[in-house]
Amino acid sequence: MIKQNIFIINFKPLYEILEEIKENLSFIFKNFKNEEAFVKDSNLDKINSLIIIKPEDKLSYKNFSDKNILKLNDCPISIDKLIELINIQLIKLRFNYQSKLNIKGYELNLNSKFFSKENVSLRLTEKEIEIILYLNKDKTQHDVSDLQKNIWGYSTEIETHTVETHIYRLRKKINEKFNDDRFILSNDNGYQI
Repeated sequence: MIKQNIFIINFKPLYEILEEIKENLSFIFKNFKNEEAFVKDSNLDKINSLIIIKPEDKLSYKNFSDKNILKLNDCPISIDKLIELINIQLIKLRFNYQSKLNIKGYELNLNSKFFSKENVSLRLTEKEIEIILYLNKDKTQHDVSDLQKNIWGYSTEIETHTVETHIYRLRKKINEKFNDDRFILSNDNGYQI
């Protein structure tokens, strides 16, 4: 499972406490002296991340919603209660993030496994979702051996038509439901979205 990010802004004592117990945590955290330092760090995935601030602090940065902010109002708080509170917020964020992924004009809901566009929906299998997410990940072409290795965990020496069969069926489902034969593109070098 991919660990989610916690960004701690202007709250050094909390950062120091978490740093001491980081081996036991299910999230990654990073400390920022102030909001300006946080905004400057452009390598951050701020959408699916939790931001922790002091109750008296207010953030002006507009690229995240209040759902991403956790103000620790009830201090002092036990470490167990703090970790529980953080984990609950992260679960809510992950659920909301996974409910609406936009890919090439379609909405992919990882929670319900529906792929939709303009009030038309198609239920996908777990493997079909994995294929779409993998092909969409870096917008490059992926050949059969790459997909075999990274989605199915097969050795590239094994002769199989699993990849071609799954992608053929997925492309057919999307074309029949949405009349779109260009969602997954195929050529001699591989597949891409």
